[in-house]
Order: sequence, then C-alpha cells, then structure tokens
Amino acid sequence: MSHSYLVECRTCVMDASSSVVTGNNNLWQFNPSYVYLVRLHGAETIAENFPPIQNDVFLKAIRGEDVPYTPVWIMRQAGRYLPEFRALRAENEFFRVCRTPELACEITLQPIRRLPLDAAIIFSDILVVPQAMGLEVIMVPGKGPVFPSPLLTPEEIDTRLVKPDVKKELSYVFQALTLTRHRLEGKVPLIGFSGAPWTLMSYMIEGGGSKTFAKSKKWLYQYPEASHKLLDMLSDIIIEYLSLQIQAGAQAVQVFDSWAGELSLDVWDKFGIPYLTKIGSQLRKLHPDTPLILFAKGASHGMKLMSEMEYNVLGVDWTANIREARALTRPKNICLQGNMDPAVLYADKSVIRGEVERILDEFGLGLHVANLGHGLHPEHNPEHVAAYIEAVHELSAAKRQ
Repeated sequence: MSHSYLVECRTCVMDASSSVVTGNNNLWQFNPSYVYLVRLHGAETIAENFPPIQNDVFLKAIRGEDVPYTPVWIMRQAGRYLPEFRALRAENEFFRVCRTPELACEITLQPIRRLPLDAAIIFSDILVVPQAMGLEVIMVPGKGPVFPSPLLTPEEIDTRLVKPDVKKELSYVFQALTLTRHRLEGKVPLIGFSGAPWTLMSYMIEGGGSKTFAKSKKWLYQYPEASHKLLDMLSDIIIEYLSLQIQAGAQAVQVFDSWAGELSLDVWDKFGIPYLTKIGSQLRKLHPDTPLILFAKGASHGMKLMSEMEYNVLGVDWTANIREARALTRPKNICLQGNMDPAVLYADKSVIRGEVERILDEFGLGLHVANLGHGLHPEHNPEHVAAYIEAVHELSAAKRQ
C-alpha cells in the first residue's frame, strides 16, 4: 500500500502559520521545519475502512479471552531511548511534532518497526489539553514541560481559561490517529490517551513538575469549590477528547493520573475519584465496546475504589501488591496492566528475564497486559527493551503449554 510521497518546496511561497494546505482535491501536510509538503492519500485522512487487525492479542487479553502469550506494550515506547526518535527530534521542537500528524505518526511507528510490541500508542502529550484551554506550555530541554504563566488564583479559571472547541483545537491529534491507524496496516491495535483531571490541574497550577505539589494541594484545601469547578471542567473536555480519539481510530484509550499517588486516599477520593468515575462512565455509554484503561501511578491504596469504576484495565506500578489487586479485580473480569520497575532494564538481560518470570508468576495467566510501572527512560538500551519483550512473550507462552 502506497502511503505518501514528498515534494520539495524550496521555491514555494506559503503562509508558514498554516499546517494544512488544500488544493486540486488533495490534502497536503506542511512541515515548516523540513520545508516539504506531504500529500496524504484521501483514504488516510478518513476514519473508516481501516485495515483489518492482524495481532489482536492485546484486545483479547483485556476481554479475558484465551491468548497464546501475555501481550506487552510500554509507556513511552516511542521516546528518547531510540536513536531514530532523537534524530527526528533534533530537527523539530517537541510540540511541533505533536501538532504535525505526519511526524506524530512516524514517531508512533518507530518502536513498532523495531520491536515486537502488541500495541502502539499515539505520540502526543497530556498537556495539549491545557494548551487548548488557553495556557502556554513549552518543553524546556533538561527540565520538561513549563507553564510560563500558571494559574495563580481561582478567579483565573474564568478570566484565563476557555472551553475549547475540542474537535478544532485538537484536530491534529485526531488526524495523527487516523493516519497512524491506516499506516499500521493492522499490525497491532492503536491506543489513544489523555491526562486525568487532577494531574492536569496540578501542572496548570504548579507550572510544571513538582516535588511537593504545595501549590496545587493548597488549592484543594483553601479553594475546594474552585478546585471542583476546574476538575469538572477538565473532565468534560477529557470525555469529549477521548471520545473523538476513538472516533478517529483509537482502539483503546488510557487515562494517565500520574500524580494520583501524591494525594492521601481520603483526598483523592474527594478530588480524583469522582472525576475519573465520571470519565469512565460517560465513555462507557458512548463507546461500550472500546477498552478503557486507567493508570493511576502510586495509587494502589485506591485499588478498591478504582475497581468499582467502568474501566476494563487498571494499570499498576511496581509498588502495588499484585495478589491484593488480583483479589479485587479478577472477580469483576478487570484486566491488570504492569508492573515491572523501569530500572530493571538497566540490569543484565538474564536479570531482566528472571524479573519477568517472577512478575508473570505473580499475575498468573489471563487478564494481564505486561508493561512497565511507568515510562521508559532516555538512557535505556533498546536491546534491553527488546530482551524484556522477548522474555514476556517466550515465558508467558511456555506457561500456557
């Protein structure tokens, strides 16, 4: 299947602020960094007639069906540990990549070409949602995401934030999903994602990452009504955002509550759980057959509460007690995802294999998607990542004999 071709545009004169140019019944994607136009074949821009799925082990495992081995995908599998990712990023600012469907698609496909993964996850960032709401976010090398002007007072919810036209403001994400779904050619399912309300609120108030989360926690205690207002606003946007991702081609979606573990169970129950519940319930009504994944890092203390929601899969990190999580989730046919410590990938391949075997034994067969307990590190060796995937496949297949 021919997908696209490049046309050099050294003599072209065009408005570089526009990312899409139409003409002669074709859709062209313009990348100001590379100074070329990519013609996207008409079929690649339409969220229908996707190639049939070839490897559906990931989807079957979530449903609790018999599978030949435990499927595996990895958070940040498209990332800086890959030399091809670093080469592309060297020429392109981070959020430009997110906003250019052709580049986001290419980065999503990089680990799929290199590694025998069982799912792809679209390349994007959870902070595109605050951007769509009117806040500036920049990616600072060596530091991460920074909000030059974070929210300071509750009044700024009304004066600085906008309720975005999600379909328009985040159209580049939906275009990237549709394009990638076609270019995957059915090799593996495609996952979409969003940040959770509490995690996004934290970034918007802290102005970036934090060691103490003092500013955002201060809001919860001093401005509880405003906090609920902001969390509810984020929830509504996230529901629409993830629904549109599914319509664009995502075959599963994951909600990342990266900072859930920063809250006590009581506080998370007040300011996190109600909104995660709302998102899960609404998406389940809108898309009853699409797997919903919730990953709340450091929040195994809330496993009982999470198991009562509408999510098909609950992600767990390396601090979780798997036997306790299994006791809560298996009777409800909820799949668990995880949970190897990413640091294990710095070890020798024999150690990685041994840790994989221990984890597989702990989870048992069925209703398990292997993953790390958090994302890959830039310093990880791709060969060790491959050894991890190989160990999951080989050892889990052997246990099913």
